[in-house]
Amino acid sequence: MYLHKLKIGNVELENNLILAPMAGVTNQPFRMICKEFGPGMVCTEMASSKAIFHDDKKTNRLLNIEGEKGPISMQIFGSDEETMGYAASYVSKIANIVDINMGCPAPKVVKNGDGSKLLLDLQQAERIMKVAVKNSKVPVTLKYRKGWDKENIVAVEIAKIAERVGISAITIHGRTRSEFYSGTADLEIIKQVKQAVSIPVIGNGDVVNEKSALKMFRETGVDGIMIGRGSLGNPWIFKNIAHFLKTGEKLPEPSNQEKLEIIKRHIDLAVKEKGEIAIKELRKHIAWYTKNLKNSSEFRSAINQIETEEELIHKIEEYFKTL
Repeated sequence: MYLHKLKIGNVELENNLILAPMAGVTNQPFRMICKEFGPGMVCTEMASSKAIFHDDKKTNRLLNIEGEKGPISMQIFGSDEETMGYAASYVSKIANIVDINMGCPAPKVVKNGDGSKLLLDLQQAERIMKVAVKNSKVPVTLKYRKGWDKENIVAVEIAKIAERVGISAITIHGRTRSEFYSGTADLEIIKQVKQAVSIPVIGNGDVVNEKSALKMFRETGVDGIMIGRGSLGNPWIFKNIAHFLKTGEKLPEPSNQEKLEIIKRHIDLAVKEKGEIAIKELRKHIAWYTKNLKNSSEFRSAINQIETEEELIHKIEEYFKTL
């Protein structure tokens, strides 16, 4: 059976479906909404090891998990051993799992030698993994891409290094950095990684529904899957995939009423966390929730002018009455 409990070091997940860390997306309100639909673990947005080292207030807010149900993985990024060691130690006091980012393709991250840039320097990548494992009190995992570009495919090599230095599990995204999110994820390379190591391997890339989840499990043999963009405006994805893997049957799509209730709950959680400044950040989530609904583009234009919770709720309720 593809759906099962998953052990990462000494941490046991209820199931092997995981919410991916996504910058600017997987903040506390979104994680709490997703958690209601049953992923085995959720991940925080990536946090800079240098920012943690310098006690940056904004970064500290990213690491707030108060009131959340675990297990929670906190993702850190950096290419400097001192700050990565410090960040791993710091984060391991609050998280169940510390995750190292070696996959982020963003230019502002890569230009500092962080994220997927480390895939071009395997010796430094190994040093970063070692220092994180040494300083963490909880299991350390690694999330990375298959390589920098098609001339530099290092997925299997990185996996073997990770296993050797004590990384407890790895998540492999089947694209290179140069591909960003274009094309399709390479399931063959994920399969090769799975066959190369004995630690748990989690597959990532293009899991957007029940069919693609089953395909990832079938074609790669991975121990779990990580869902990123497939969860945008669709926290139901975890429940839907779990049900499908267990029964072979698809659950019905959420009703408009159900969508409306989740949107309102999401708004409530976000405003409680940050105040009404959260309204601007919520616009993209509301756009994702309402994508493909009738007259959704006009609705999205209208909410982009709104800055208060009361007005936003009113506008959303009005819109859903028209559906």
